[in-house]
Amino acid sequence: MKKISIRALLGGVALAATISGSAFATECIAPADAGGGWDFTCRQIGKLLYDLKLVDAPVQVTNMAGAGGGVAYTYVVSDRGTDADLIVAASSATTTRLAQNAYAGMAADQVRWVGAIGGDPGVIVVAKDSPYQTLGDLVEAIKADPSKVTFAGGSAAGGFDHLKPLMVLKAAGFSDFAKVKYIGLDGGAEAITQTIGGFTQAMTGDMSEISGFIKSGDVRALAVLSAEPVPGFEEIPTAKSQGFDVEVVNWRGLYVPKDISDEQFNAWAEKLQTVADSAEWKQIMADNGLAPFTKVGTEFQGWVDEVVAETNALSKEIGIIQ
Repeated sequence: MKKISIRALLGGVALAATISGSAFATECIAPADAGGGWDFTCRQIGKLLYDLKLVDAPVQVTNMAGAGGGVAYTYVVSDRGTDADLIVAASSATTTRLAQNAYAGMAADQVRWVGAIGGDPGVIVVAKDSPYQTLGDLVEAIKADPSKVTFAGGSAAGGFDHLKPLMVLKAAGFSDFAKVKYIGLDGGAEAITQTIGGFTQAMTGDMSEISGFIKSGDVRALAVLSAEPVPGFEEIPTAKSQGFDVEVVNWRGLYVPKDISDEQFNAWAEKLQTVADSAEWKQIMADNGLAPFTKVGTEFQGWVDEVVAETNALSKEIGIIQ
């Protein structure tokens, strides 16, 4: 039933595009609702692919939320395995879920990993009127009574956003992770709304999806989970500077269907490298708090394999999986 409904949805999108006279040579699937990190990846990279004349027509962005990216992943593997005109937004959240076997038996080797062209530092924020002024305040509140603090995040329970506060708490000597409350939502935009509205006490996400809310003053960032302060956001202290030895950077990149040719895969890697090297992309990174992080082609494919294995081991240590 799920495949039929997805086909019908995308069939409707394609039909609407035909009727309106628009032509899209390339489609980018963002595996979440509009406004989150995967949507950001598709829209920004898609725009530059066209602006830099790397594709012949504007890139169509399709939002396909569900199961922390699992609906899109299953759809690509099952229905679009040979489509060389399809790219899909991915991040550390994607490989985390795959490492935890959270995509209904899907594995990381069922697609091809094109590359990552930006590192999105993790960040923990609270509403502007929150009583928690520092990361230490938040950690101490959880240690005193875990039921008093609920985190919202843009990944499913056990996913990459969920792991971030658990890693901070582990660094603080806290180990009763099952008592830490977390609500997983379909994308960072939905998660940040929960915290601004007072439904959760904190939000765990990435700088690119939260930077606008930080600039507007709707939230306060307690910590950025990078080695050094983020350019343009130097006022946000790192977790390390507050005594928590945690560094979590979410890469932003793409995967493509597994059964495209090596030539087609290498062509996408070259295009993504061109985007990464452009002045336009460097400006986008600066505007959105992204750090340089570029791995493309076979180098990235091998790196993903290593990360999946490491994340699987960490998830077992923390108790997310058995």
